[in-house]
Amino acid sequence: MKTTSQRFLSLDILRGTTIIFMIIVNHPGSWSHVYAPLLHAAWNGITPTDYIFPTFIFIMGTSIVLALSKRTEQQDKSAILKKVLWRSAKIYFVGLFLWLWPEFNVDRIRWVGVLQRISVVYLACALLYLYTSRKTQWIIGTSLLVGYLIVMCFVAVPGIGMPDLSIAEKNWAHYLDSILLPGVMWQKTWDPEGLLSTLPAIVTGMLGMHAGFILQTKTSMEQKLNKLFLFAAILLLLGDMTQYIFPLNKNLWSTSFTLLLGGISTLALGLCIYICDIKNYGHHFKIGHAFGVNAIFVYTLAGMFTLLFYSDALWGVALNRLFMDGLGSIGLPLKFLSLAYAVLYVFVIWVPTKILFDKNIYIKL
Repeated sequence: MKTTSQRFLSLDILRGTTIIFMIIVNHPGSWSHVYAPLLHAAWNGITPTDYIFPTFIFIMGTSIVLALSKRTEQQDKSAILKKVLWRSAKIYFVGLFLWLWPEFNVDRIRWVGVLQRISVVYLACALLYLYTSRKTQWIIGTSLLVGYLIVMCFVAVPGIGMPDLSIAEKNWAHYLDSILLPGVMWQKTWDPEGLLSTLPAIVTGMLGMHAGFILQTKTSMEQKLNKLFLFAAILLLLGDMTQYIFPLNKNLWSTSFTLLLGGISTLALGLCIYICDIKNYGHHFKIGHAFGVNAIFVYTLAGMFTLLFYSDALWGVALNRLFMDGLGSIGLPLKFLSLAYAVLYVFVIWVPTKILFDKNIYIKL
């Protein structure tokens, strides 16, 4: 099938928007005072915050198709593979760096995490794009989702028995993390970015790849959007149906969660394409564009700047605590202040981000 190399501004803007919301969610003024929609679901269920990470991974899958399709026309696969491996390694080790920053206590290293999962999904999806057909990709993706559902819902766990998906400690993801995952885990005995749940996260990237293939087809933009919205409807329906077998659960990246968020991400992409690329309103979203073209670098910067804005190591008192205590003492709502501080922190990160953007400097981690 013939393809087109059209550049989609919407991809950068949507990617940047997810990073902005990641920063807001990860850096409140106080974790004791956060609006409920800005918290992840404690276990089963879903909140708007749970949309963010899967959407970023979905867009990464879309970008892999659009970027690598151009490279395969100019370079052989071995050269592209070296770049893919190097980029994946960089992202992974930056994730380790952020966890250790600033104390660098290697005895408490966390081997998995957000960037670590991104690196693994990126590597897996890039390899699938380079070395498998689309038919094979569909077979692999479907097998992973169905197999994950069967194992997590219907296969007895050693020493535990049949899985109980209402309890965090009674499932295969927890069991494998507890015996195979070294180092520190986010929840002591299991990790939301753990080993087994990375498999359906790869499928999220693969769903994004399918969106990329749709955008590559040499058809009208209206036809591309129609295909995207049909794809979204199918994923939403499947996600809704499978939640009665395998509940929506971001921590486990359940099959229903993968499908439902694939649908939501596809809708978000289609809407963003309509607004930014068809209606040409993309220039109104420069902040999202700037965050999007340096997404992982900006995420890393936000993690490092916590030393200045959330720690008492330099100033003797944490700035977020000064902000919360000072304005809270005059009666302002603490949850509102916590959100306001997170938004202010985004604008702090926006300053170096805008400088890079204005100078057309793109730091590709």
